[in-house]
Amino acid sequence: MLKTDVTWSEDFRYRTKSEWEPAGFFSEALCNATSFDLMLGFFSSAAINVLAYGFASFIYNGGKMRMIINDILSSDDVGAITMAQEPTDLPYFNLNNLEELSLTLNKRDKHFFDCLAWLIRNERIEIKIVRMVNGSGIAHTKCGTFSDGINKIAFNGSVNFSLSALIHNKEELSVNCDWNGPADVGRIKSIQQDFDRSFNGLDPDIEFVKAVDLHGYTLSRDKAKSLDELLNDELDLIEEVKSREIPETVKAVLEKTKKKVKSAIEKMSGIERDKDAEPRFPYSSGPREYQQEAFENWKKTQKGLFAMATGTGKTLTSLNCLLEIYKRKGYYKAIILVPTLTLVGQWEQECKKFNFGNIVKVCSKNKNWKQDLDAIKLQEDFNYSDKEPSYILIATYASFARENVFKDLISLCSKASKKLLLIADEAHNMGSPRILNRLSGVRFVRRIGLSATPERQFDESGNTKIRKFFGCEDIEGYTFEFSMQEAIDKGYLCRYYYYPHLVRLTDEEMSEYMKISLQLAKFFNYDSESFPGSDDILMRLLLKRKRIVHKAHNKETVFEDILRKWYSEKGSLKYTLVYVPEGSRPDNGDADVYDSIESVPEDDYSDSLIDTYSGIIQSISPITTVKKFTANTGDRNQILEDFANGKLEVLTSMKCLDEGVDVPRSELAIFCASTGNPRQFIQRRGRILRTHKDKHRAVIHDLVVVPYVSSVSENFKMERSLLASELKRVRDFALMSENADYAYEELSDVLSYYDLSLF
Repeated sequence: MLKTDVTWSEDFRYRTKSEWEPAGFFSEALCNATSFDLMLGFFSSAAINVLAYGFASFIYNGGKMRMIINDILSSDDVGAITMAQEPTDLPYFNLNNLEELSLTLNKRDKHFFDCLAWLIRNERIEIKIVRMVNGSGIAHTKCGTFSDGINKIAFNGSVNFSLSALIHNKEELSVNCDWNGPADVGRIKSIQQDFDRSFNGLDPDIEFVKAVDLHGYTLSRDKAKSLDELLNDELDLIEEVKSREIPETVKAVLEKTKKKVKSAIEKMSGIERDKDAEPRFPYSSGPREYQQEAFENWKKTQKGLFAMATGTGKTLTSLNCLLEIYKRKGYYKAIILVPTLTLVGQWEQECKKFNFGNIVKVCSKNKNWKQDLDAIKLQEDFNYSDKEPSYILIATYASFARENVFKDLISLCSKASKKLLLIADEAHNMGSPRILNRLSGVRFVRRIGLSATPERQFDESGNTKIRKFFGCEDIEGYTFEFSMQEAIDKGYLCRYYYYPHLVRLTDEEMSEYMKISLQLAKFFNYDSESFPGSDDILMRLLLKRKRIVHKAHNKETVFEDILRKWYSEKGSLKYTLVYVPEGSRPDNGDADVYDSIESVPEDDYSDSLIDTYSGIIQSISPITTVKKFTANTGDRNQILEDFANGKLEVLTSMKCLDEGVDVPRSELAIFCASTGNPRQFIQRRGRILRTHKDKHRAVIHDLVVVPYVSSVSENFKMERSLLASELKRVRDFALMSENADYAYEELSDVLSYYDLSLF
């Protein structure tokens, strides 16, 4: 406590190189306070050097801080520094170049900034950067208040606390304590009111300036220090400074601070040991605000669909719901359904980050899944302890659809139907006929469906059943939505430039295209401008048409031009992701072999096509490293790691980067594979927009095939409708890009020819 645990000087004054050093005051005040308001008129090493000892203890106590700093030096400041008799290495901190600043700090100042970063990350500090309206600098003072919730003190630099004194590390402070009588109480109140007036923008002599993105910078750093690390750093600093020649009073104060820090470290160690086996959110900052909002929305009915943009943490959001169940009930039980084997592994790793255990993978790669399920069933059937068993089952949709697996899962979970949480990743898969056939047998009360795009294309019946299963049939929208635009605006996804490129069909392709188009015209409803029904012949014709567009030969020329220009400008193709067209059979990624439909091998033409695009890349730069990322690719995790660190420069893929594979380092994406499926192009865009500390903007090139049909042709109206559908992707990409006008200019002739609007 401030009143009882701090050793105070007799006159409550502290001076550099005296018996009562300012360092001693700040060290004790920080160790015993829970709130700290600080105004620094001159943000320098000298101004903060006394704040390093005790700062981590302040954080450990749950401390919260507000800070006001001057953003610039006045002309007088600059002149004084220039004329200074003794040079200084870094007289002030330039917050506009945080990266450079981080490289110049000494050990003491680095500890201060590490503590500051911790407070920023955990939203326990507010910083206001101000300047004087008349252009002069704020008085070069250090003032503020400390409080422990019971008592309050204020401190203020004397009038002699000038710029010169700061540069030469001289400091003088006076302190007022609220237990010292009305005069001190009045002085504290005055200092607090001055601070609050400035902090709240009510001082007419100052104005706020746009703050540097301290929060974004701290989040982008490779490794944030934990509270335990900060306390240990502080202990080292205290030991180091005690070895120097300093006043005995300061040594005594630092010894008290050392004891408090050591006590905090010991308590932290004990807490961590107790928590080792305890499920917890994997990041010290806790769930993001929107992730907690998703839980609050879901818990009302314990059913819901989360429509969240790719890259915004759907996995963390749903597992946070499971964690919240654990916090309230003392157990966790879940079945997680995923579309691919890669996602089985990814979900397992994410579950482990939450400290969830007893995880069983139900898929073709785990030959012992049956025995593992039986072991959990025994725990459920013969549980004689007071503690409810906890477990997580991760299954592919293909496994879940199999009769014997489904029966085992339902049998296992029959006793836990009201306690178990079903999480369906990429929940649009729930609308497939094989999965829909199983839903009537599912009795789990708690349900979450996850997807960037929950809607299934051309399947209203499936969409209706999905919404009903997840309890969304009576609401507009979804249980929780977090759009891509929101994610970009809030910095969770990076901003991007979008460049569509028109591609013409060859004469041969156009001839074949027109033959199919004339046959399709027989099925087209010219009143509704759509194809009614799902006739088998119609579907085959639409697929043939799609393949011509998909594999248009001229894409290769446009693709090469894009890469040559990029290579010429950047000198490298590093961090490039290419979606190439599929062949006659789809590449379905790493589907579970239990799924007989999805296990069709890639055809020779698919291999040939992806080899062609890979060859174009190496013709531009023979030394560029390129890897195919397909269903048959082995050691996928190593490939992604090599791509992230730059050892592998270009990834070429078909479909298997659509669902759940993270490539945050990708900066350039080229979409050679046309897709009218909203889910696919939203997922592909999400892959490239994931943030990375070394990536500022992403660039997307999109190859758009436009067949030119005569305006007097009988099927012109049909072609116009089909093109309008294709341009939905272009519009969606362009609207959220940094250069939306480019798309309109590039497509203006086509839009005019077909009488279409892009926006």
